[in-house]
Amino acid sequence: MAAPGGARRQPLLLLLLAGLMHCASAMFEVQENGNGTTCIMANFSAAFLTNYNTRSGPKNVTFELPSDAKVLNSSSCGKENASNPSLMIAFGRGHTLTLNFTRNATRYNVQMMSFVYNLSDTEIFPNASSNGSMTAESITNIMADINKKYRCVNSNQIHMDSVTVTFHDVTIQAYLSNNTFSKEETRCEQDGPSPTTPPKPPHPSPSPPHPSPSPEPENPSVYKYNVSGTNGTCLLARMGLQLNITYKKKDNTTVTGVFNINPNKTRASGSCTAQLVTLELQSGSVTPLVFQFGMNASSSRFFLQGIQVNMTLPDARDPTFKATNSSLRALQATVGSSYKCNTEEHIQVTEAFSVNIFEVWVQAFQVEGDKFGSVEECQLDENNMLIPIAVGGALAGLVLIVLIAYLIGRKRSHAGYQTI
Repeated sequence: MAAPGGARRQPLLLLLLAGLMHCASAMFEVQENGNGTTCIMANFSAAFLTNYNTRSGPKNVTFELPSDAKVLNSSSCGKENASNPSLMIAFGRGHTLTLNFTRNATRYNVQMMSFVYNLSDTEIFPNASSNGSMTAESITNIMADINKKYRCVNSNQIHMDSVTVTFHDVTIQAYLSNNTFSKEETRCEQDGPSPTTPPKPPHPSPSPPHPSPSPEPENPSVYKYNVSGTNGTCLLARMGLQLNITYKKKDNTTVTGVFNINPNKTRASGSCTAQLVTLELQSGSVTPLVFQFGMNASSSRFFLQGIQVNMTLPDARDPTFKATNSSLRALQATVGSSYKCNTEEHIQVTEAFSVNIFEVWVQAFQVEGDKFGSVEECQLDENNMLIPIAVGGALAGLVLIVLIAYLIGRKRSHAGYQTI
């Protein structure tokens, strides 16, 4: 990775705006041992939001992937039927971000992402109550067609245990065939469809099936759900829910269906225990959709721990679709407070199933008076605030420059006259 350029003198306004922008993207490559053939290329910037314990209680810290991050020699191109490709990036005092890739006949994806962070790094984790290394991991929604690059300009969050990684301006490709990024690309859901569609050849040749997106419905209705137990309310959740399911139809084509949960046709129930809060939704062919919230007692934080779905798909080759994941780490906040995010959140549950959550506001375990407590904003909302701040700063700076130029010009014009 190239070293950062030499320092230059910049106006105060540009320095202010630079501080408001995301860190610059960095390029990483993995090559075959011996022949120098590149098998993985990645270009992105990343920010880490980590919750850790200090001597005075839990604390959140945000830091970015620095410009001097390096690809470790333990990165690998993998071996056929033996091991999968992996990109391992090291930075700071013992922090490592790892992307593990897999593929099938038509697509490849980052099946698992892990982050190892060293609490002994006092610059990032001051006053940490322990000094060991911690590991967080999760499946991801980073996937693309074979021989195409994955492209995502907008922010994409990966939620892990006590860690949220936010990627910006991402280009990734594994299983490279010609040592460089492909000209064709698969766009992420956050970006929407690709801006250009290549023309169809007059006589198309057969190609392997790949998921065809269904027409995207309108945003789902937002509704407030609550779950109560013997000790009162244990869950308040205001949100709109949209399910994304990839499946094979009866004609063997692969499609991605998008299904909104209609609150007016949904029956909600749930349960409360000391360590687990469950929200169960029954809605038409969805029987059921279950959200499970867990709590980390040591850090006094709650989080979305698991999602389970059982759904009937009449046009599917296998009409019964089931998916579950009980190792999620999303929608995290301090117990007694609420988590709120106006920006749409995308949670990848399995490779074939994900959930879009709109305008989420949730609080689990300790709910006082059936009302949401103090709000902890999501990082996506905080990032979106940078744009108006930057624009406002630029306009204020421009007005200041014009005003100064006017005063200087006026002073010079007066100096050109002599008193008679």
